[in-house]
Amino acid sequence: MTALVRYHAGLLLRSQRWLAPLVLYAAVLAIGIHAGEPVLGALALTAAALLPVTAWAVRICLTQEPPAARAVVAPAAGRGRGHLAALLTGAGGAVLAGVAAVGAVVAVTDTRGVGAAAAVTAGLLGATVCALVGAVVGALASRPFLKATGWSLAALVLVALLALVAPGSPARHAVTVLTTGSGAGVLTGLLPSGAGALVLAAAVAALARRATARLE
Repeated sequence: MTALVRYHAGLLLRSQRWLAPLVLYAAVLAIGIHAGEPVLGALALTAAALLPVTAWAVRICLTQEPPAARAVVAPAAGRGRGHLAALLTGAGGAVLAGVAAVGAVVAVTDTRGVGAAAAVTAGLLGATVCALVGAVVGALASRPFLKATGWSLAALVLVALLALVAPGSPARHAVTVLTTGSGAGVLTGLLPSGAGALVLAAAVAALARRATARLE
């Protein structure tokens, strides 16, 4: 699996298709976050913006492999394992962007009443929750579930928005906790979101792997 992730990461880096979601993420944070503002509100935006960015990155990784290369790699490694590696590559890259963003946001915002260490922990938890939900969105809006580009992109945008506002969504809960929480309570409030996002992401990853092995 490690070799497959390196393979997909190499494809992603060489294609430079990662630039668009990364620039979008940076632009949203630069516009929406101001130096000296309360840290938790800024971290809520950092996490929320990461969800569609992760979905986009996952879709890029799931669709970037040339058909000829896929025809060679799939029999050797297995279609399901290759699909899972692509999904992990997209989600992992987005998480790295989220980690960097959390560090930058905590450095420039007001952490009084929360503390820098607690703010970093809360920010990382919130970003991870939204990244996991974003990976779910990207996986469901890509092959093998949706192969037509138009329908795939439309579904990605719609489901990403729903994931941020729908009741019961781990991402919505995490963003709400960051927005309204304070101090140590925010960490406790984020734990159910983290557990829910992890279970959801694992279930969808397993489903996508099996569907790929059967349908492609």
